[in-house]
Amino acid sequence: MTIYIKELRQAAKSWVIWTCSIAFLMLICILLFPEMKNEMSSVSNVFANMGSFTAAFGMDKLSFGELMGFYGIECGNIIGIGGGFFAAFTGILILAGEEKERTAEFLLTHPVSRISVLAQKLSAVITQIILMNAVIVAVSLISAVFIGEEFEMHEFILLHTAYLIMQLEIACICFGISAFIRRGSIGIGLGLALALYFMNIVCNISDKAEFLKYITPYAYSEASNIISEGSLEPALLATGVAIALAGVVTAFVKYTGKDIYA
Repeated sequence: MTIYIKELRQAAKSWVIWTCSIAFLMLICILLFPEMKNEMSSVSNVFANMGSFTAAFGMDKLSFGELMGFYGIECGNIIGIGGGFFAAFTGILILAGEEKERTAEFLLTHPVSRISVLAQKLSAVITQIILMNAVIVAVSLISAVFIGEEFEMHEFILLHTAYLIMQLEIACICFGISAFIRRGSIGIGLGLALALYFMNIVCNISDKAEFLKYITPYAYSEASNIISEGSLEPALLATGVAIALAGVVTAFVKYTGKDIYA
């Protein structure tokens, strides 16, 4: 558990910055809803007739005049982009960081197996993501109470479950990539998260790109589908879990046989 605790302590500052930033944006977004509520109904009608732009963000399926619809579109993008970036940032640095900071030789000379090192580092990544999401959920619920509104709890829970799994998948993919990188590259992780986000937009616009839904985790965490249908898509979810597991297995296979440079 020593490595696990060390990773959490070392990442505490960045975790606080990311979590507070996302939670603050969520807070402001929800607090603005009462002021915009009456105007949002007319805005929904405008967006519903904007063709591809409407389909890209699922705005044709939700109403801006209802808290859940407003939350899914506005706050959903904050969690999707911010949470995805944080997951990528954390996952891509967790292994490569040892070589970048030249601490790998010191770490691996201790009586601890590489499998244990990997397991503890992965656990630290997962813990950070879960805690961040717990804070976001708490802030959202408290904010809704403050403005005198209520979420539709079934859809709210499904939505945040999908966001959590989406972030874990991105983190696991980046965890696998991190095992191949010697000096670390935040750009690779953030670039991957951004690419996956835009893949979802493309497959929402074009039927010919529908196959991308099985590649990007943003497909099964699409707020418009979850809220309007009240369920998650099992096939997409299963594919996402399989990809996440593949990332973890890849990391273990590569890192256990990797030549580490100090």
